[in-house]
Amino acid sequence: MKVGIAGYGVVGTTRYESILKNTNYSVTAISENNPHARKKIPKGIQIFEDYQSLIALADIDVLFISLPNQFASNATILSLQKGLHVFCEKPPARTLSELNDVRSIAEQYPELKLMYGFNHRFHLSVEDAKSVIESNKFGRIINLKGIYGKSQMISFNQTDWRTNRSKAGGGILLDQGIHMLDLMRYLSKEKFTEIFSFIDNAFWNFDVEDNAYVMMRSSNGVVAQLHSSATQWRHIFNLEITLEKGSLILGGLLTSSKSYGDETLTIITSNPEKDKGDPKESISKYNEDISWDNEIKYFANSLADGSAIKRGSIDDAIETMRLIEAIYKADPDWKEKFYT
Repeated sequence: MKVGIAGYGVVGTTRYESILKNTNYSVTAISENNPHARKKIPKGIQIFEDYQSLIALADIDVLFISLPNQFASNATILSLQKGLHVFCEKPPARTLSELNDVRSIAEQYPELKLMYGFNHRFHLSVEDAKSVIESNKFGRIINLKGIYGKSQMISFNQTDWRTNRSKAGGGILLDQGIHMLDLMRYLSKEKFTEIFSFIDNAFWNFDVEDNAYVMMRSSNGVVAQLHSSATQWRHIFNLEITLEKGSLILGGLLTSSKSYGDETLTIITSNPEKDKGDPKESISKYNEDISWDNEIKYFANSLADGSAIKRGSIDDAIETMRLIEAIYKADPDWKEKFYT
């Protein structure tokens, strides 16, 4: 396979390294309009200033898209229409409407693979939590409670496209909270239909949110709470999952910035007969982040054997974007300001 990469920022370079490490693909073309980033593109690779030229002119089979939000859906559509397999980072689009347009095109090319980079699914702590839940050892899920936040010192303390609603589509919920929403869906297998929210931009005063406070309930009675924040004093990732006979806590996250603390999975159980109501804890610590590598391997395996994309599919993306739009609209003031 010949691979192109649209966007050679932090994520694009990470994908480049992982593609070389985990596949026999050749990265032959890269588009990047930032002169500083362009200088980092390895020699021998064809360089384009924009993704449109790359898609139209490069001799490639697969395109990895790591562009600002405003370009994601169009780059995906153009790639599919050119006959390319596509791997696109999150968020998949600025709006649900844009993503529905992508799905309409994707349905015309069933032979092409389309995967979205919901990278957190491939963290080892998440994979282990998924195995515990699906073993049914602790019964069904009762509720989930997650907080995912960035330090206010570096989150929106800048003026770029991320703080511009017309370019980004949304703020911290769409940029980072989307991962937590996707994990809640992935781990619970629930479809959340009853949604309440407070959406706030009172701290940074941009036209995108810096905090989203969310409560959701599925038709099966599973309740999920989420706080997505750009005003923390330090980066935080924490997801508590309460089951009938135990509890799981995903704490910390291994990332390139190393700013979310140690990645751990805590399993809490209690046997009334043996423990006399005193819960027991077992903590697993993860010292290596191989989520990027495993995600690339998963995508490559799907291309090799023709298997369906089940982790990061267009359906996953649609459902998560449906939740995000419903959360925005569940706050009456936010809905009146931006959706009427």
